[in-house]
Amino acid sequence: MNPPAPLSFEIRGAVGSSVSAQPRWDRINSAAVIAQARRIYFQFLERSVSALEPQGIVLSPGQGRVVFELPVLLPEEQFIPLDWVRSRPSRSRPSRSPYRGL
Repeated sequence: MNPPAPLSFEIRGAVGSSVSAQPRWDRINSAAVIAQARRIYFQFLERSVSALEPQGIVLSPGQGRVVFELPVLLPEEQFIPLDWVRSRPSRSRPSRSPYRGL
């Protein structure tokens, strides 16, 4: 087996396949990012007749797309898994304790 050929060029800021890296939630507004991904996903559902199941949404500044395979991301892109898009946003509710009022 031959050793791998050396890289012919390097993309600054790229670190392999960035899909495995989670979005940096400390640097973004997670509610806004997931809301944007939901809008793109629901627009896709309204317009598509595809029976294929998407893997998730790729967001880049000002736009996004539904993807059917795990993508290799550009440095400014974020991958939002479909499970996050489909899950209901959690709302903080007061605890309903059976002992309330005793």
